[in-house]
Amino acid sequence: MTRIRLLVSLFWMLLTLVLGAQSLSQNYRSFSSPEQLSQYLRWSPEATPLIGAHRGGPEGPFPENCIATFENALKYAPCLMEIDVRKSADGVLVLMHDAALDRTSNGKGNVSDYTWEELRKLRLRDGQGNLTDYRIPRLVDVLRWAKGKAILQLDIKKSVSPEEIVAMIAAEKARSYVVIITYNLESALYYHRLDPGLMISASATGVETTRKLLESGIPPEKLLGFVGVYEPDPQVYRMLHEKGVRAILGVLGNLDRKAARKGLQVYVDLLKNGADILATDYVSLAAQAMKNFKKERRQK
Repeated sequence: MTRIRLLVSLFWMLLTLVLGAQSLSQNYRSFSSPEQLSQYLRWSPEATPLIGAHRGGPEGPFPENCIATFENALKYAPCLMEIDVRKSADGVLVLMHDAALDRTSNGKGNVSDYTWEELRKLRLRDGQGNLTDYRIPRLVDVLRWAKGKAILQLDIKKSVSPEEIVAMIAAEKARSYVVIITYNLESALYYHRLDPGLMISASATGVETTRKLLESGIPPEKLLGFVGVYEPDPQVYRMLHEKGVRAILGVLGNLDRKAARKGLQVYVDLLKNGADILATDYVSLAAQAMKNFKKERRQK
């Protein structure tokens, strides 16, 4: 594990040197309406595969769920920024994956025990546990940052109600660049009823789950299908693609480590097999694999 992290760190530093002067704007994505976002995310045989930056794509000195980290990830490729939303003691929506602050910041105890004024004074830690000068952001600030730049995938924790999230998205006019992550069909249907214009990432982890999703009444153009963290039955990919729905494969964890160990072809093969969006902890590696995949496809 330590050796893999070292290899990824060395790769990241090399890419940083190569891309340091590169303009971020070439990887920004801007959509003028929810319909335009839906069209961009529709599956077709010619569609360019995408990267889902897990927790925003923390690498090197950049901590998870941090705006500076999102900007760094966009040096490598256009990304869907998967971020985690929790609530402070005084009701402010902030970015934090864990219920507790200890792993990712110099705070102690639960996010829900701190007011926003207290949270904003804390400093974030990078993936190696080093304290940085980066701070916990509010969701509203991230929504404002992302406009005209990136798609946000919101992983909403239990303390936050769907109504709160939908209201904030509407208030910030963010429906054209937000995807709601859900973990069961009931939740997906609830968000769709609250706002039929929202894009939803929903579970498609097996043939029967995928069938129920596609027959749920949520329009396919409003869906992304999360197929799990291992390659699914190939029929799942076929079912989603027949309806024009992109498949998200979670490569974070085992498949990411396999790619770091065995090479970029691991990612390329996953794309060839039917994955359309790779949700990864290793944005820099996956971005290079995307280039290799597109090059192979052009040469056919």
